[in-house]
Amino acid sequence: MPSYGQFCPVAKAMEILDERWTMLVVRELLEGSTQFNDLRRGVPKMSPALLSKRLRTLERHGIVTRTSSGGKVGYHLTESGKELADVVQGIGAWGIRWISGMGQQDLDPHLLFWDMRRKVPVEEWPRERTVVAFQLSDVAPKVSRWWLVGVHGDMDVCDFDPGYDVNAVVSGSLRALTEVWRGDVSWREALRAGKVEVEAPAAVRKVVPSWLGQMPLAAVPRP
Repeated sequence: MPSYGQFCPVAKAMEILDERWTMLVVRELLEGSTQFNDLRRGVPKMSPALLSKRLRTLERHGIVTRTSSGGKVGYHLTESGKELADVVQGIGAWGIRWISGMGQQDLDPHLLFWDMRRKVPVEEWPRERTVVAFQLSDVAPKVSRWWLVGVHGDMDVCDFDPGYDVNAVVSGSLRALTEVWRGDVSWREALRAGKVEVEAPAAVRKVVPSWLGQMPLAAVPRP
């Protein structure tokens, strides 16, 4: 990347970090993704070729280390990469506090359910297999149905019917569910307004919001 031509440490850091997608790749590594395909699920609109290029750049600068074991390649943050955790958290908190509004191009069911899969409060779920199905009303049919499957403290997401009994069905628009997940709207507000609906026995319907929760940054105070 071209140099800013400044000795300022901020400028030197940004020579590496402000290339398009770089900080989002770091975000995914901080979230625990280590395999190339998992990284791709966190940045679904990034081309595989560009992801490979950014990983090579991060490796060259000592931010990421590449490992190979049993034919599987993994990517891990080095000590300097892990120090970016506070930076990413700070940027995220600033973004949710001060940047309002989402365009249609910002809505992505793949990213939404991948993020939910790794951040829902799984400790709130029953220990036996529990399935929450989602029906999106405003997207193409091929990406309108999703399933979160929790069992024994593990969580998985499917974009095809896994074949298990469904405990609850959550329906609404992709925008409405994204707004709830981000904390722009509370579960109570969304349900009361009919933007999101939960179909399940009464006892289950009552606890589904606590099963799904909201992304951690949803708790950031906003003006």
